[in-house]
Parts: sequence; structure tokens; C-alpha cells
Amino acid sequence: MSSIDHYENFPVASWLCPAHLRPAVTALYNYARTADDIADEGDATPEHRLLELARYRADLSNCLANSTAQSQRWPTLFRALTHAVQAHQLPVQPLHDLLDAFEQDVRFTSLARGYSSRVELLDYCRRSANPVGRLMLHLYGVTDELSLAQSDAICSALQLINFWQDREQDLSRGRDYLPQGHSLAQELAFARQLMMQASPLPKRIPGRAGWELRAVVQGGLCILDKLQAQQLRPRLSRLDLARVAWRCLRM
Repeated sequence: MSSIDHYENFPVASWLCPAHLRPAVTALYNYARTADDIADEGDATPEHRLLELARYRADLSNCLANSTAQSQRWPTLFRALTHAVQAHQLPVQPLHDLLDAFEQDVRFTSLARGYSSRVELLDYCRRSANPVGRLMLHLYGVTDELSLAQSDAICSALQLINFWQDREQDLSRGRDYLPQGHSLAQELAFARQLMMQASPLPKRIPGRAGWELRAVVQGGLCILDKLQAQQLRPRLSRLDLARVAWRCLRM
């Protein structure tokens, strides 16, 4: 398990999440967060990062194929993840898709390669962000195609918002997600369009899960407001959280 602390603008296993699902949500978050740290944190070489991600993937495959298998490097993490997958019959491919995206990050950064088009960037989001939303919907028993497509739109929008929120930090690491020929203003507008396109989804998710998703959507839109007002690395203040809560009630 990574010991690095991370600030999150969006709720992770908050009180809005039903109590019986919080362990699974936390297990999925820790899995994705740790893999992201392997790809991003510290001063390891690209070769070492890819090797560590390969070991991480091997542990994923071994633990999911054999419930008695133990990870030597990340035993607690994979024990919790395996339990979540089995208890909720979660699809496995999204977990591998996340690792594909992290490996791509390492390769692109080592080559100082950017994204030639928005299509290419959205293909990255399909693997780096959309799997999380699909796994969450599976936890709530929502698997219809419309809901999955709208979840993809929300997750891609959140991923893009994070890119533009962290743009200066990414550039300092030699990583540029802005598609060639596109301005930041265009991409902020596109992220808002994606989010609004999918905004009906929370209303179809029952109970507290729907309210949590409303908070995610409105939190993302609030960050977009700040970015479009040219605030650098915005964070949600208590006043912003109150505004998000009010917007959730009005959705």
C-alpha cells in the first residue's frame, strides 16, 4: 500500500456511499491509487516503473485466478480487492484497463510524447477513468448501456478536469495532455459539455448512491468554473462544498 497522501476534490467512499459498499469502494480506490503512484511518484526510471506495473498486474491476475494466492508486495490491498471482486461479481477487464493507461503514461512521458488529437486523448480516458465508473455502477447493480455510456462521459470529463487542474504540474514532469491544435479554453468547454451530457444519470441511480454521483458531477462542474475563471490548481473550499450541496438539491 502506498503511504503517499492525496488530496481529492471528489468524494471517495463518503458517508453518502451505502455502508455495505464502502469496503469495496475503498479497495478499488486503493488499487487504482497505488498503481498511479507506481507510474508517477518518486524518481524511478521508466524501465523500473514498467517493471513494477508488470509485477502489480501479475499479482492482480494471480489473486483473481486463485482466491488463496497472496501478493508478496501488496498483500492487504489485493486481499481486499479480491474480496470485493468476488463478493460483488465485478468485471475484471476494467482493472486491467487501468494498468494499460498507467503503462501508457510511463511510455509517453519517457518519449516526451503528447496527444495528436482529442480522439486519442479520449481513448486514454476510456482506460484511465471510465473503468472506475463502470465498476461503481456494477456495485450498484446498474449495467444498462445508456447508464454505462453516461458514466463513461462523466468519468472522461472528470479525467479531463484533473488534467487541466494539474496542467502546470504535468508539464513540469514532461507530460502534456492538451491535444495538438486545441486550446485549453476549448478543452474546458468540451469537458463541461461531456459532464452536462451525462447529468441525467444520477437521477436514475437509487438512494444515496445517486446523491453521491450528484456530488461528483457538481464538484466537477465547480472545479470547471474555477478553471474557466483562470484559477490555478483550484480546490473546493467549505463555501464551494455548500454550493455543490445546493446544486445537488436542484438537479
